[in-house]
Amino acid sequence: MFEYLKGILADKYTTQTGYYFILDVNGVGYRLEVSEIDYNSDPDKNSEIKLFTKLIHKEDSMSLCGFIKKETRDIFNYLTSVSGVGTKMALALLGSFDTADLISIVINEEYKQLTLAKGVGQKLAQKIILELRDKLIKANITAVPSKLSDIELTSACKETTSILLSLGYTEEEINTAFKVVLGKCENKDDSEEILRETLKYLSM
Repeated sequence: MFEYLKGILADKYTTQTGYYFILDVNGVGYRLEVSEIDYNSDPDKNSEIKLFTKLIHKEDSMSLCGFIKKETRDIFNYLTSVSGVGTKMALALLGSFDTADLISIVINEEYKQLTLAKGVGQKLAQKIILELRDKLIKANITAVPSKLSDIELTSACKETTSILLSLGYTEEEINTAFKVVLGKCENKDDSEEILRETLKYLSM
């Protein structure tokens, strides 16, 4: 219903149940629930901000969630598509992890990391990864955590790159695949393992 709202941040506050912005749009005050990370991103009161929105429609109520970045709203939608993950749980995850880190945790199947978020147990963490990993890969959402942003290509990676280029893959496709699969490979000097995992990713 609403793609985004742009207005003046009239107020921001927290309660025991969440984090909230009050956005004044042409004299109408909208209350939007936000993640802890967005709440602490330091938008000044009385400044103009733009929030991407998600309308939450339940049988007995309607509410709005707000997100400073569109991709955060997109990940929120993915998270809430998992049975057992509601609005509060999705916002808790987005409040515990940067969007890029959360995507990489899911793609690299690091379920123990997800359990660091409040209320996320081992079974739910594994379920989130099981239901979302392929969806995120197919959606070409391949952001990686900062610790992997600068990948040092070993000789095995370079050898794999040459083979994949000969198969018709582009350097961009190969580098994107490396960002996902290298974190999973037990031996980054094993060209056969890297090639096998990269081809598996590229064939999805």
